[in-house]
Amino acid sequence: RGVCVQMGWGDLGVLGQPAEETPNLDRMAAEGMLFPNFYTASPLCSPARASLLTGRLPIRNGFYTTNAHARNAYTPQEIVGGISDAELLLPELLKKAGYTNKIIGKWHLGHREHFHPLRHGFDQWFGAPNCHFGPYNNMVKPNIPVYNNSEMVGRYYEEFDINLKTGESNLTQIYLQEALQFIRDQALKKLEPFFLYWAIDATHAPVYASKSFLKTSQRGL
Repeated sequence: RGVCVQMGWGDLGVLGQPAEETPNLDRMAAEGMLFPNFYTASPLCSPARASLLTGRLPIRNGFYTTNAHARNAYTPQEIVGGISDAELLLPELLKKAGYTNKIIGKWHLGHREHFHPLRHGFDQWFGAPNCHFGPYNNMVKPNIPVYNNSEMVGRYYEEFDINLKTGESNLTQIYLQEALQFIRDQALKKLEPFFLYWAIDATHAPVYASKSFLKTSQRGL
């Protein structure tokens, strides 16, 4: 399952985007299934993710909007809430059925350790617990919080060893390679089922392109 945030209906070629810059997604739609009618439980990031993984409305799972922000959306950093242990998430159900579960990308259901995905049914995690804050795309001291399971491999808001590859513009490529490797590893296990939750930071703002994609689009970046 892939999660793409803030991607507009008209951004895909299969849905009429004239620049035809999404050939891989268009091919997936042509070879798989395309659902032209869909609904989301919330237009905001955290509530939508919580509903996707719990199957429950935001007002029931605790992630609902108040004023201009989402409750438990973790913006700014000092907000310390997260997904309740009482909630039963999809990976927890799949784990009981024998699935190996991995999340790659943005969690955004609580950045404190006791809310992390490894405590909610995921066996592996490579990604960030929440949003990214400025200075954006800082390659000297990137503030992108990236974890490899419980080990931090990118900078958060304390002093840790810094992997300069985790700047904003490189994250999608890193997440892609991580996903491909996981799929290859699981393919070797033949009949063992697996669940990959691939939640990239793009196209969520702030938007950055990796070097190989800079200045190649007809529509900016």
